[in-house]
Amino acid sequence: MKIGFVGLGKMGGNMVERLLNHGHEVVVYNLTQKEVDEAAAKGAVPASDLKDLVSKLGGRKLVWLMVPAGKPVEENIAELLTLLNPDDIIVDGGNSYWRETVERGKKIKEKGIHYLDCGTSGGVWGLQNGYCLMYGGDKEACDFAEPIFKSLAPENGYMRCGESGAGHMVKMVHNGIEYGMMQAYAEGFEIMKNSPYNVDLEKVSRVWMQGSVVRSWLLELIGNALEGNENLDGIKDYVADSGEGRWTVQTAMDFDVPAHVITASLFTRFESRQETSYAMKLLAAMRNQFGGHEIKKG
Repeated sequence: MKIGFVGLGKMGGNMVERLLNHGHEVVVYNLTQKEVDEAAAKGAVPASDLKDLVSKLGGRKLVWLMVPAGKPVEENIAELLTLLNPDDIIVDGGNSYWRETVERGKKIKEKGIHYLDCGTSGGVWGLQNGYCLMYGGDKEACDFAEPIFKSLAPENGYMRCGESGAGHMVKMVHNGIEYGMMQAYAEGFEIMKNSPYNVDLEKVSRVWMQGSVVRSWLLELIGNALEGNENLDGIKDYVADSGEGRWTVQTAMDFDVPAHVITASLFTRFESRQETSYAMKLLAAMRNQFGGHEIKKG
């Protein structure tokens, strides 16, 4: 199948390579030329811009966007709408906010073009293992794109979740759950690290992978991170977030769902970014005022 692919970052480049390995013809474009050249060396067809990319797609056109949420998605779609024909398909494979996806889908539908939202999970390991795909949009358009989904995903690793926005909503919740799982692992390992026992934490992660009810790919990655570096030297205790946790918490509030764990894990990430905490200083000051408790001078 022929497909246009826009965005050749860490995931996008690997996704293109996986599609090429499965016999698809992929026309590629990226803002920087280096990634286009690398994809072309692996068999992709290079394009100099979106207009060039679309011109190299025949028949019913399918263009996959793998760019950051927000302005990059909007800008690429705006230009593609001037280049594509009715019944062509745009797939947004990034982590766009599902409510924005719904509104975007309505506007694109007015042009007669299909907009599919595809949550993509698998990270940098997806090239080898495949990507878990959760997508939404018109069923006929989804069925047309299925050969692409099938090649990108492992067996039984893709599904249509519903109408426009469903794919991004399911992927958002997936990432929210990921926040909670990561936080629980991090806290558990810190408890063991601070215990009076000299526990080999890497070995713990490895043995838990063998039949334990908490085994997971995240646990396997913990073992990889701890191998030869149990103290995690060289890693700053600063944890970023890319938005999905915030969206999950907001959606939980909208749906009146008490999402305690996901919410707590999100705010813990915020806490990790503070050089000093005014709130903690104020707590210490209050304890000193009412109980004469010691204040540590900094």
